[in-house]
Amino acid sequence: SRPMPTPLPTERNPNSLWRTGAKAFFKDQRAAKVGDLLTVDIQINDQAQMNNQTTRTRGNTEKAGMPSLFGFEGKALQRALPDGVNAGSLLDLNSSTSNDGKGAINRKEQITLKVAALVTQTLPNGNMVIQGRQEVRVNYEVRDLIITGVIRPEDITAQNTISYEKVAEARISYGGRGQITDVQQPRYGQQLFDIIMPF
Repeated sequence: SRPMPTPLPTERNPNSLWRTGAKAFFKDQRAAKVGDLLTVDIQINDQAQMNNQTTRTRGNTEKAGMPSLFGFEGKALQRALPDGVNAGSLLDLNSSTSNDGKGAINRKEQITLKVAALVTQTLPNGNMVIQGRQEVRVNYEVRDLIITGVIRPEDITAQNTISYEKVAEARISYGGRGQITDVQQPRYGQQLFDIIMPF
């Protein structure tokens, strides 16, 4: 079931050429209430390129001794360690770490299409929540497109269309499923091995 607008009361107008609720010639045809349709124009052409390099080196040296302790250092150490020990070098610690990381991203995405969306909710401030889905099946491959978001009535053009960059909280999902998509994915055993393999 789809969200539908509130039904209007039936009004009978005798001897009238116009039917109640019919679209008038001079009425605004843009989407304005729940159940109306509009076209979302999606033209995504994004490109991102990033190169990061991080080098970290750390060295620590700790040395502790007890050359004098009120003159009792010798007796105290003899009781604790009967074999004897040098009071000047009781503790000596050395540690060093080194980390070198490099990363690169070179991404380019291009999507050009149009999809009809349905107004599912009208917010108190006048904005509208839209949701659209398009599914095309060719042989055994399915292409699925889903778009949701919030739009302003002022951004809708006279042709009842809106560009995707004016959709707030936009969620655009474009993908597919079928035999070709299944072949491109690794097998479940290999995916499990990649998850549990620590190296």
